[in-house]
Amino acid sequence: MQMAPDDGRRDAGAADGARVGMARLVLILLMIAGCVSYADRSALAIAGMAIRGDLGLSYVALGWGLSSFAWGYLLFQLPAGILSDRLGGRLLLGGGLVFWSAAQIASGFMHGATGLFVSRLFLGLGETPLFLAGTRILTLWYPPARRATAIGMFNASASLGPAIAPPILVTIMHGWGWRSMFVTLGLVGVVLGLTWWAIYRDPSTARAAGPEEVARPTPVGASLGATLGAIVRQPAAWVSFSGFVGVIYLTWLYASWLPAYLQTARHFSGENAGLLSALPQVAAFVGSVMGGVVTDFLGRRGYSRLEACRLPVVAGMVCAAFATVGAAYWPGAGGSLALMCVATAAGGLAMTCAWVLGPVLATTRTVATFEAFQNMGGSLGGALAPSVTGILTQYSGSFVPALVLAAAVGLTSAVIYAIGLRGTSARQAARRADLDHRASVMAGVAR
Repeated sequence: MQMAPDDGRRDAGAADGARVGMARLVLILLMIAGCVSYADRSALAIAGMAIRGDLGLSYVALGWGLSSFAWGYLLFQLPAGILSDRLGGRLLLGGGLVFWSAAQIASGFMHGATGLFVSRLFLGLGETPLFLAGTRILTLWYPPARRATAIGMFNASASLGPAIAPPILVTIMHGWGWRSMFVTLGLVGVVLGLTWWAIYRDPSTARAAGPEEVARPTPVGASLGATLGAIVRQPAAWVSFSGFVGVIYLTWLYASWLPAYLQTARHFSGENAGLLSALPQVAAFVGSVMGGVVTDFLGRRGYSRLEACRLPVVAGMVCAAFATVGAAYWPGAGGSLALMCVATAAGGLAMTCAWVLGPVLATTRTVATFEAFQNMGGSLGGALAPSVTGILTQYSGSFVPALVLAAAVGLTSAVIYAIGLRGTSARQAARRADLDHRASVMAGVAR
């Protein structure tokens, strides 16, 4: 007995609906993990002045504590990228969540600068696979035409977490102390890690995905090779590495020192500083989401996938740099905070568009390794920003030199992206995008 054509179409439609539903669930879980990740990172910044008083830390020591996360993040970038490409996301993300959450819990039991430094270092090690494996997962689940928006939403969780965390964390800290705040965050992460392990499957093995992946890996012709050596030999990879230093330097300046800045330079109370520090993160969340939307929009308007990423990165970093200088010298606290919101929104847009460069310049099989190489530059910027800011503030007695330096680093990043991702790199990316598009269309026809 032959199946009627309408029955076949209904079955195909049901399978497509299941795939889309699973892709959305994966994105939601990744966004929740991103929120928890960045809430964990911001916890020390929110409790920084209280911890400084309890443990007797100088600004320099607090700066090293704030930067220790990024040093751990930097050390494990390449191993995490390679493991993400080879092992997939289920084991790596589930295990990483539990590992970094245990380190977060341990932070609540530390009684000195050294212990705090070590626990934050392990927090960075554990969080390293999240955005690398997450980007690879979204590359598998989403076709090129919708991929930048999905990655943009995932990337926006980096700002959403610090935006929604301060009111909750400040309440816990004032009610039960800063140690309870670290323990509570860690327990949430453990539960999320076990949930991810129970639910997630790669597209090729998930029952909801069916026999075909939503977006197939591109088998040949990618602009970056299948090995780390091939990635390192590409000029575009070094541009992404060095440009991302400035993007994350500026981002981490605000993520790590904003509550302390509002308390000491703008004379807000500790509670109000913690709450107000959420506003620039809300702005960064909006900017991060818009980064993916703008990139997809420019792609539909006929720009190459590379140009659709490069142009917003440059514009965003220029805007963020000038807004940061304005915030440093603005006489009133309200105007300064508003300019910081502009800076973080522009920086969030730039960060998303820079992150989307990974799927543009690398094959699906090597995208996590490429992102790891790029993020080594970002981690270097993230490690330097808190410690350099602490040193400059300690010895100058003001946050102004640190803010001006961060703006200069951001402008340098804009120049690197503007000049470096042209010519040969553009042709490589255009070829990669064309082949990826054809593979996606052929996969759709096959289904």
